[in-house]
Amino acid sequence: MTILACDLGGTRMKIGVVRDGSVLAQTVEPANSKAGLAPQLPVLKAAWLRLLGDLKLAPRDCAGISIAFPSLIDAATGRVLAEYGKYADAMGLDLRAWAQRELGLPLAIENDARMALIGEWRAGAGRGVDNLVMMTLGTGLGTCAIIEGRVLRGKHGQAGVLGGHISVRYDGGRACSCGNVGCAEAEASTAFLAELAKTRSDFAASALAREPVLDFAAVFKHAAAGDACAVALRDHSIQVWATLAVNLIHAYDPEVVILGGGIMASAEVILPAVRAHVARHAHTPWGKVQVVASQLSDNAALVAGEWLVKERFPNL
Repeated sequence: MTILACDLGGTRMKIGVVRDGSVLAQTVEPANSKAGLAPQLPVLKAAWLRLLGDLKLAPRDCAGISIAFPSLIDAATGRVLAEYGKYADAMGLDLRAWAQRELGLPLAIENDARMALIGEWRAGAGRGVDNLVMMTLGTGLGTCAIIEGRVLRGKHGQAGVLGGHISVRYDGGRACSCGNVGCAEAEASTAFLAELAKTRSDFAASALAREPVLDFAAVFKHAAAGDACAVALRDHSIQVWATLAVNLIHAYDPEVVILGGGIMASAEVILPAVRAHVARHAHTPWGKVQVVASQLSDNAALVAGEWLVKERFPNL
């Protein structure tokens, strides 16, 4: 089966053509997520047609379209149910109708973190395991779970995927875009990093203040050089991620925790710290939970698209 796939991130749109568990061709476009999804739909279509042309294929050679989206999704209707500061207009868009009109293909859409885990489960770090959770560390914090070989969705599509909005600080926590206070995402994600940094009294003297773009790559770089502000932000963030990992273990009883997302470019620092915290604090009398890095990286949600199209449209 050949499908068109897209992973709509807050910063980048990862776009590809997938067949039999492999990404045949892919490209990346700026997300411009603050401007909404409608202006990006022509960009998506053009990218897919360009990739198909390079492969000497056409839309008619594909079985469907898969979109990984950073929000809650109604699986039955394919509608976006909420927005968290990205693609705010998406709730008013009929993406299935757009796909049929523009490309003549059925469209399946699912939460992006859930898609990343499905990809890892089928073809990456979660192969052979039917009880696992994932955390994606990036613009936001995504989570999801698979229990006894079933993708956890829940009645309203939010089971498992709101881990980034679990409170990790009840006293003096930051207000989050979801309406909660002290969420993991508000305490340790790229979306909130600049705000977090500027609340520190040592930020003005830090090398971080001179970075044109303040992201976790800069934080880990300057922390390695001993910058006090960067060290504090790094250590605080790792503590939040590790705490969230323990919360997910206690909630979903996985055998494996997978860490993915762009921030995991610093896996050599993050993984040992999270593993150590989980080993100390997770209540797992049956044994030890494995904490591993994503194997598919940016391709995980794209690879999952094939599984999703088959699940939503079993008669294709």
